[in-house]
Amino acid sequence: MYIKNIKVYGSDMKFREGGIGISEDRFANTVTEESPAGDIFDGKGCYAIPGLIDLHFHGALGEDVCDGTSEAVETIARYEAYEGITAICPATLTLPVEELNSILANMAAFRALQKEGRFSDCADLIGINMEGPFISEAKKGAQNPAYIIPCNAEIAEGFVKASDGLLKIIGLAPEDNPDFEAYIEAVKDKVIVSLAHTNSDYDIAMRAFAAGAKHAVHLYNAMPEFTHRNPGVVGAVADTPHVNAEIITDGVHVHPSCVRTTFKMNGAERMILISDSLRSTGMPDGQYVLGGQPITKQGKYCRLVEGGSLAGSVSNLRECMVNAVKEMKLPLETVVACATINPARALGIDDIYGSIEDGKKADLVLLREDLSLAGVIKDGKILRDEE
Repeated sequence: MYIKNIKVYGSDMKFREGGIGISEDRFANTVTEESPAGDIFDGKGCYAIPGLIDLHFHGALGEDVCDGTSEAVETIARYEAYEGITAICPATLTLPVEELNSILANMAAFRALQKEGRFSDCADLIGINMEGPFISEAKKGAQNPAYIIPCNAEIAEGFVKASDGLLKIIGLAPEDNPDFEAYIEAVKDKVIVSLAHTNSDYDIAMRAFAAGAKHAVHLYNAMPEFTHRNPGVVGAVADTPHVNAEIITDGVHVHPSCVRTTFKMNGAERMILISDSLRSTGMPDGQYVLGGQPITKQGKYCRLVEGGSLAGSVSNLRECMVNAVKEMKLPLETVVACATINPARALGIDDIYGSIEDGKKADLVLLREDLSLAGVIKDGKILRDEE
């Protein structure tokens, strides 16, 4: 297959007019318009970007990965792929350890079937991001406080085993765990430790990063405010070059000015766009459930019924990416990297995912000039064509 007449997003984060060759399920420089090895498609001037990667979201279309069924994961993964998010690393909630182990095993089983060729129209399940259960009650947000427990290396290693190695990121509130440095040392080579739902001050966060934590969950949300005398986790992230930071650009969770400032402060290379989307994504307004707690979706907002805390997003990652351009006024070239190659590098899968390069998986999203979705190609096959 050869796709012509497109603006191709290169590994140098620049768009160039040209085409893309695909051989079976991989990008191939040897496939050209003169030697297409299959059909030639006219991209009609669209932007061509890599398939998006969401490394923090919970569900869609009424389903949550914590429902613990193959049907839930399948429904979510198919929706994500159809929206241009071709690789996913869903997030779990704070739940009992036994239930979390079952949820992780369920996702591992789904991934095993994908490796056998099943669910080819679904987003690749390339990881799991655990927000809890080692978090802070003070910054629990929409997490259920009944299941928060102290950090425990044996339990964390059990999670890795239950997931068959699919677990990539696990959250921690260091301020509530006096032995957090020993814990990080024990697990950091098995899983990425992130600061998540934490009330940590700057000094404790810096100690956690020095010990080997290297990720921050949804920056600004479920953590202390960034102020001039108390910079907190946000300031510690800015001062630690090896730490990647998630940020929700749905237009609800973080003000556009703050998003722009954060990119300047941290550098775009460390920023990762996430959706944090819930089961209410793609669904009508109404009441839903998050980790056993009732939530209400109204427009772009989703809140806990009790207390009114923000309970995640109802926008998928592609919508968040477009919003970052149109509302946050970030350059398209920058935003695309933060939804493709940056999460791929953070997860250690950038040899296969995240950019349009020879030999990498042929996952591609076509966007019109107004950034509306024109098409999705996954594994070298047309999954969605809106032209």
